[in-house]
Formats: sequence, C-alpha cells, structure tokens
Amino acid sequence: MFERPTKYIFITGGVVSSIGKGISSAALGALLEAQGLKATALKMDPYINVDPGTMSPFQHGEVFVTDDGAETDLDLGHYERFLNSKISRKNNFTAGQVYETVIANEREGKYLGGTVQVIPHITDEIKRRIRVAAEGYDVCMVEIGGTVGDIEVLPFLEAIRQFRLEVGFQNSLCIHVTLVPFIAAASEYKTKPTQHSVQALLGHGIVPSVIICRSDTPLDAKIKQKISDFCNVPPTAVINSYNVKTIYELPLIFHQQNLDHLVLSLLGLQPQLVDLSRWQKIVEIYKNPTNGKVTIVMVGKYVDLTESYKSLSEALIHAGCANGCRVEIIFADSEQIEKVGAEQYFNDLKTRDSFDAILIPGGFGKRGSEGKILAVRYARENKIPYFGICLGLQMAVIEAARNLANIKDATSAEFDSNASEPVIDMMESQRASTKKGGTMRLGAYPCVLKQGSLAHQIYGIDQISERHRHRYEVNNNYREKLENVGMIFSGLSPDGALVEIAEFKDHPWFLAVQFHPEFKSYPRAPHPLFVSFLAAAIKFSKGKTILEKQIRVERETGDGSSVLLKSVSSKQNVSQNTYTPS
Repeated sequence: MFERPTKYIFITGGVVSSIGKGISSAALGALLEAQGLKATALKMDPYINVDPGTMSPFQHGEVFVTDDGAETDLDLGHYERFLNSKISRKNNFTAGQVYETVIANEREGKYLGGTVQVIPHITDEIKRRIRVAAEGYDVCMVEIGGTVGDIEVLPFLEAIRQFRLEVGFQNSLCIHVTLVPFIAAASEYKTKPTQHSVQALLGHGIVPSVIICRSDTPLDAKIKQKISDFCNVPPTAVINSYNVKTIYELPLIFHQQNLDHLVLSLLGLQPQLVDLSRWQKIVEIYKNPTNGKVTIVMVGKYVDLTESYKSLSEALIHAGCANGCRVEIIFADSEQIEKVGAEQYFNDLKTRDSFDAILIPGGFGKRGSEGKILAVRYARENKIPYFGICLGLQMAVIEAARNLANIKDATSAEFDSNASEPVIDMMESQRASTKKGGTMRLGAYPCVLKQGSLAHQIYGIDQISERHRHRYEVNNNYREKLENVGMIFSGLSPDGALVEIAEFKDHPWFLAVQFHPEFKSYPRAPHPLFVSFLAAAIKFSKGKTILEKQIRVERETGDGSSVLLKSVSSKQNVSQNTYTPS
C-alpha cells in the first residue's frame, strides 16, 4: 500500500524575536488537525545551552516540562495546548545539543578521522533530529528560533535549505513570520522591515511560500499588495496575524484568510470542510463570560516578565472558560510583601483592586521566599482561596510549621544548607548527583489520592499522573507534627515516601501541590484543579460582594463612624454571610 510522505512546514522569523512564531505554528497545526491530518511541531533553538533548564526566567521565560522529563522552550506549551499530538523531548532541541552530539561522535571515531565541520556534520545532525520528530506524522511544523540574520541561526537555515532539496519541494514549504510596525509619526504601517527580512532569507537560498505579517491592527489590502509585490508571493499568501483578545482566536483568523487551504494546496493535499466549533466556543466564552470576573493575585518574584508564568496564566484562562468567567491576574512582587508585610500589602491592594484568591507558583531560590510565606499565612487566616504550586506547596508547609506547629526555625534546605529545622529538604537519593540539574525530579510521576480529601473529590479518581520540576521535598521527619495541627497530606507517591499534595480541611479552599498541573491544562480540557480553584474564587467573590453591601448599609444607617476596609476580608464566615463591624 502506498504511504504518503510526511510533509514539512518550516517557520522562520524576521525583524524581531518573540514575534509569535510558536503560536502561529500551533494555530496552523490546529487547523491541519481539523483537516484530518496527524500533525506535530518541533522547535529548534539556536542557542548553545544544552537545554533551557538552567537559564534565567528573565532571559528565557518559562521552562516547559514534558511527560518524559525534558526541560524545553515555552513554545512547546503552545504546541500541546493547540495540538492533540503528544509532545516529548524529541520536539525541542538546541544548538548546544547538536554540537554535543557531534563532538561525542567525533570522540568515538565515528567520522573516521575526517575534519568535523558545520557542513556536513552539524547540518546532518539537525536534519536527523527533524526526521526523528516527524516520524509517524502526516505533517511536521519546524520552527527555527531567533531571526534571519542572527549568526547562530545560520547552520539551521542551511540545514532546512538542504532538507527541502532532499524531501522535494512538493513535500515542504517555508512560512516566514515578520513584523509590520506602525510608525506613529507617519501614521502608517511600514513594510520595509519585512522586505529586508525576506531578502535576507532569499540570500540563504530559502524562498518563502507564505508570509505571516504581525501587526497591532488588521492590515488593509494595499499593504498586503505591497508586500506581495516586493516579496514575490501572491497577495493570498500574505496572511495577517494581528493582536486579538485571546490567542485561541488565531486558528479562526487564519482560517478566515484561507491559510489552511493555501498550505494544503501547496503541499499537494486536498482541503476538506472543517469543524472549528471548539475554537469558536472557547472564544465566545472568553469574550462574553456569563459568570462575571474573578481576580487572582499571583505572588512571585519574576513579575517583571510574566512570560515566566505562561502556562500558569493560560491554565487560569482555560479554567475561566470552564466556569464562564473572565480571569484577571494581579502579579504581586513577593519581595515587596516582605518589606511592608502581608496585611498592609493586601489591604492596600484591596483599595485599588478587589481580589478573590491567592496563588503562589513555582520558583527557585531564597529571594522573596519570606514574602511568599507571609502571603500563605494571610490566605490561610483570612479564609481566602489559596493554590500553591511546587514552591507554593513548600511555602505552605513552612508557614504551617512555623505558625501552627510552633517550629519557629522551620525553613527549606534550599534557603539554608545548615538549617536546624529543614522541613523542606533534599531526599537522600538525590544527593549523589553533582551534575547541574541532575538532582531534579522531572517529568510525569504517579500520585495516590487520599479518600475523602478535597484533591480526591476534584480529580474523582484514586491515582493521577502529573509533571514535576523541582529539587526539594517535604521532609518526612516533620509530617506527623504537621498532620497534628491540621495539615492533610492528601496526595503521596505510591510508596508513600513523597508528599505530592497538602490541604487544610477547615478552609474553604486551600490546596498545594508539589507538581505543575498547568503543564497539562488545555483549552479543550481545562485542568480540574484550576477549574475547582476558580469555582472557589467565584464563590468567595459572591460572598464578599454580600459583605460589601452590608458595609454600605452600615455606612448609610449607622452613626457615621467609619468602617475599615479590612473588615471585608474573609476572616468572617462568608458562607453564612455574617459581618461584624470593627
């Protein structure tokens, strides 16, 4: 039986980085899946680091983790959220990995004493990895990080030039994503950067079949025609990707411009009628929520670069759609909370923005940790819905140890290697490794849930699998003391040796997990923990609104004395709608 060859779509970028190549690739992949094709995506990063796991979030943004434990570029999160295919370590590689492999091969004598060069050895290894990622799929989208003109991108451009010759132009095409900037002084969009970018690409022997133009607002036909004239593509192949309220609208925008049919025809495939109702429903709920708005305070230390929490922000959006509400995120700097204290910080925040829940995400290092611990205590004592993720669980354990179990010096061995009370510590099995990142628990691990717990109620099953990215664990020597003061360890590893989930029973919604559930949340299947968390935030918001109305009545009918705003905090039993003036 004749087997159809895999088709390859190469996505390059021009003018500036962070232009949206990853989201464009993912959105196109979603359209191709809707056409009945089995699609996957690959990100090739030109930097020399072996992986992004040891790179600063300020430089690189979020590190996305796959089931098989690979620390990858954040664009792989977009691939998983838009595509049905399973993403793994073969879907992302760096120049560092390529050079590492080639040098190892040379040391083993695999090149028979020949001179090892960029061409053919580096380019051959790049092409080999592309084929590995594409195996078993109808279409493989290959995104090249960086921009045309970057020195480090050159071997990758040469590799895809060769690759297209090898597989045939009928089985591959190039899409170039570029910026069309709006110049305010001239009050018009300028196409010259796109023209120069395409010229640079042509200089490497790569001819783009489609140009995706990023812009703030939709481009008119004249601009598209100008790009067509100067860049040697038909006007129908000039696709506009403009700013939208939600990235999940992008497949619809591309489909409206016929991008999926254009790509299929260029690859010799027959377009089909597609059902995009799933994406239409997501966009409709996002734009027109039926359950109002909830505001989540995310307490972290990378708040100046919110891309550090990309999957987390998207998971909240997914859960918001599931609850029919819009989610607003306030990024709170944990170091600022340390300086002024939790009471002042959150009370000041309430005078500007009312909020409905507190979330502490993952992170590394001591900086800002005391502010996070203060935020946990504020949420616990004021009965505000709290969700701790990875480091957020560890902060919750330290807070409970200090303020409930009276272990005043409780801390993490990550913050103090000589700590007298390391309630968070490294397991013995991890200490042997001296390799950077070698002590990390990475990828999917099973977790057994405690019957009758909030976690078990949310998941509805006895055992789950979630992805991890952390080095330190709850110290088992302190588990009994913590349980005695009301902390419930509702999720454990199958052997009972590792704490995965902690919660408090006498709290409206207090849950902390050692893993990263945001990595397994999708618009088509929101993660149940986030769905439940937002449902609790909605309930808290409605109860808080009732209390605020009671305060207004007190102001109108009382003796004129002031009522402190801090009285609105949910120290009161919100479910009973009671209020006692301060």
